[in-house]
Amino acid sequence: MNKVVKISVSDTGVNALSSNHPYYLEALSLVERLHRSLLDVIKDEFDRRGRSDVNPVQALLLYNIGDKELTAGELRSRGYYLGSNVSYNVKKLVEMDYLSHERSQVDRRSVRISLTSKGQDIHDIVSGLYAKHMRTVEQVGGISEAEFRQTNTILVRLERFLNDNVKYRL
Repeated sequence: MNKVVKISVSDTGVNALSSNHPYYLEALSLVERLHRSLLDVIKDEFDRRGRSDVNPVQALLLYNIGDKELTAGELRSRGYYLGSNVSYNVKKLVEMDYLSHERSQVDRRSVRISLTSKGQDIHDIVSGLYAKHMRTVEQVGGISEAEFRQTNTILVRLERFLNDNVKYRL
């Protein structure tokens, strides 16, 4: 177990004396780079197929929607979309006929979105890419199921820590 030592805040920033300091910063950087790498992999898959009709962020959004019917707000709150311009991408995907939208019968202010058949095609491409990765990640990437379980547990705890910092103003 890591020993936590005093962290002091001064006018020049944080003087971190914790042994976790470099690992925490590295983990944050790796998560950010991992997301960018995922977008690069998705872009490469679409480039190989000669598809430039959607960008990787939009393809990932369509994948995450899947067979669900959601509001734009739910896309962010459920973690299906990480950017700040969800309305822009939803609008573009509706215009390009990848998403359908319909006003809620209960709350007319709310618009529900779901995939069209074109959107389902994009979902299926990303799903196939992920299936290929799942078949090869242990042999090629050298990452076992146990390592994924441990990594996922740690990432969930780190996410909870960061969310609690905002929620409880730690």
